Amino acid sequence: MKIISWNVNGIRSILGQNPSKKFNTVSKDNKLFDFIESEQPDIICIQETKAEAEQILPELRYPEGYSGYFNHSKAKKGYSGVVTYSRREAKSSFTDIGVEKFDIEGRVVATDFDDFILFNVYFPNGTSGMHRVEYKLEFYDALFSFLEPYRKDGRNIIVCGDYNTAHHEIDLARPKENIETSGFMPVEREKLDFIERQGYVDTFRIFNKEPDNYTWWSNRARARENNVGWRIDYHFVNGSLVNNIKNSYHLPDVEGSDHCPIVLEF
Repeated sequence: MKIISWNVNGIRSILGQNPSKKFNTVSKDNKLFDFIESEQPDIICIQETKAEAEQILPELRYPEGYSGYFNHSKAKKGYSGVVTYSRREAKSSFTDIGVEKFDIEGRVVATDFDDFILFNVYFPNGTSGMHRVEYKLEFYDALFSFLEPYRKDGRNIIVCGDYNTAHHEIDLARPKENIETSGFMPVEREKLDFIERQGYVDTFRIFNKEPDNYTWWSNRARARENNVGWRIDYHFVNGSLVNNIKNSYHLPDVEGSDHCPIVLEF
């Protein structure tokens, strides 16, 4: 199977429903469907959709041959949101983890495929102030507490998405300058340490331990062209799935968002 995760920073733009702009170039190309046609994933998990399903034109709502499982923010429009597209029908799906202040922001969609359960997650960003850093840390705790019964039951678990945290110094271009920046603060990085202590594995680092591998670049100062980025998108899996992992890698040359897609093959 091939599972792709991608923060698209606005699904209506990457679908061409709303024109997208890079520098002085305006585009109405359907970059998402073109990408799916090229890569042929079994499942693709999209974050930061910034839309409800009904706000997407019917002809653009689902790639051909895929079912879609949507969640959107009930707190405010044009914010957060996730969708999982799958060729294989899920046994069941759900969007809540039982904590209202997190559930209303539309950050999770879970799809149960019997032999594994997939969580597509858009973790909070803490850059707007310490109150959001605290919210983000609480979200990590709430999500992984919610996952514990599945883990203890021996379920195979995949948690993919935009974690909004670079784990180690190797995971961003300028670690020393960003030690007090949300996304690389010690209290945030400790949450990823905690996830690993619970037995989850960062699949990308099984295959690639080299620096300069990033998944997000600022739109300022041509950061992407200069590869001044952060690795904040991950596929974490529970330990029992590790032997099934065939490959885990990034697609940094794929444009359409300030993030690039990440791929898990197993």
